[in-house]
Formats: sequence, C-alpha cells, structure tokens
Amino acid sequence: MWIASDWKDYEVIDCSEGEKLERWGEYILLRPDPQVIWNTPKNNPSWKKLNGHYHRSKSGGGEWEFMNLPKQWSINYKELTFNLKPFSFKHTGLFPEQAVNWDWFGGLIKDAAPKREIKVLNLFAYTGGATVAAAKAGAKVTHVDASKGMVTWAKENAVSSGLADAPIRWLVDDCVKFVEREIRRGNKYDGIIMDPPSYGRGPKGEIWKLEDKIYSFIELTTKLLSDDALFFLINSYTTGLAPSVLTYMVSNTVVKEFGGKVISDEIGLPVSSNGLVLPCGASCRWTGK
Repeated sequence: MWIASDWKDYEVIDCSEGEKLERWGEYILLRPDPQVIWNTPKNNPSWKKLNGHYHRSKSGGGEWEFMNLPKQWSINYKELTFNLKPFSFKHTGLFPEQAVNWDWFGGLIKDAAPKREIKVLNLFAYTGGATVAAAKAGAKVTHVDASKGMVTWAKENAVSSGLADAPIRWLVDDCVKFVEREIRRGNKYDGIIMDPPSYGRGPKGEIWKLEDKIYSFIELTTKLLSDDALFFLINSYTTGLAPSVLTYMVSNTVVKEFGGKVISDEIGLPVSSNGLVLPCGASCRWTGK
C-alpha cells in the first residue's frame, strides 16, 4: 500500500462504527467512511471535541452539524496550501491520501523539468490538488473539470500556493469531449492524471458511469501521450475495482503502445491512535521508458 504519511496539518486520529475522526489543521471533523466496518472503543478524547460532524441519512445523503467551525480555512502540505470548506455529501474539497501521488509524480517532473518543458493534463481535476502539485514541481498544466465551481476553487488553491502566475490552463469542460478535441488538434502531454468519479454528469448533462466508460476512456486518452512521456496516473474510489484491474487496463492500453512499467496498489492514510492504515481507494502508475 502507498501511504500518505508526510502530513503535518492533517491526520486520521481514529475510526470506528463507519466513521473516521480527522484533524484538519486545528479543527476536528467526524465523517462517514464506507471502509470502516469495525467497531472499536472510542477512547481518544477528540471524539468529544468535534468542530463538525457529517450525519449520513438512512435514506441517502446527509447533512453537516457544525460546532464552532469556520466557513473556510486552509491547511498546508509541504509547499502547497489548500482552502477547505465543508460542502454537500461530506466533502471538504481535498483528498489527503492523494499526497502520496503528488510526491511521486512531483519527483518525476522535478527530475525532467530542467532539461525540457513538461506538459501535464489533469482530468476530472476537482479542486486542483494534483494541478498545484504538478505546477509547483515545474510543469505546465492543463486543468479540466466539468464543474465551474470546482475550477474556481482550484484557482484559489493555486493562488494560495504561490502559483497565481504559473502556466496553468483552467478549463470547464466535459473530459471525454475535451480529450477528443485535443486528439484532433494533435496536442500531446508528458504526464496525464485522471481521477474519474464513479458516476457523474458533464456540463450539458453527459452521463459518466465508471464501469461502462473507463477502459475506452483510458484507450482514448493514451493517444495524447507524447513519445517520451513521463507518467500516467489513474485513481479509483469505486468499491470493487481492484488495483489489479487498473493494471490490466493500463497494460493493455498505455504499455501496449509505449512500453514502460505499470504498477497499481491501494492508497491509504495512517491512523495515529492505533497504528492502522485506513484504505482510501487505489491508484495505478505508469512510467515511461
């Protein structure tokens, strides 16, 4: 498992009975987590010192209960700064486990950037965690997401991280249609990142269902990789989509076309109170020749 263990402003303190207890900077949040199917004693005092609690409804969805939590605050990861705010369906605007991937591709970019321009495409880019990490490492980034609000939030994170003037192209667009247009234009990228949702809709109501679309989309996006591409990264939070499945898909698309190496694994976050690691989905990493 790849573990995001370098955080100082974030930690999973404990987890039990379907919920995880987290520290985001100085604030303590309690949120649902489908991986937490065990019931263990809640001995840590932070269980009783919450600033926010997302209560899941039995009929689906849920709502926040706030106890002295600001509408927005920020946390740091190394040289990056992220603006957080609780919004619908339990999220805060950041997936901290992805830091382990930021470090991975950031190292590849830093090693290559002094010798040549590195162009990175971030698809389903959300609030831009990977975008700002790639830009900070020295890449020229194209950020694509179907939500105008998420792209605006990502721009705020770039500014907070000292990247207001960085070469980032911000696009509100359907990712599939954007990739199709980029292929027609003949554009190429040295690194591609994708974090596709299990289910979603594009700006014009386009339906995305991961199991039905992901293989053909990887196959399509492979056509945007440059001849001397550095990396390809795909993340999955879909229950049941094992790391080995990601490996098979990328092996039959990217590796088939470019060679290189592919490896997939779970990603996770350490639990500070008991030494466990909380699983947080899976990632597949391809590196070039």
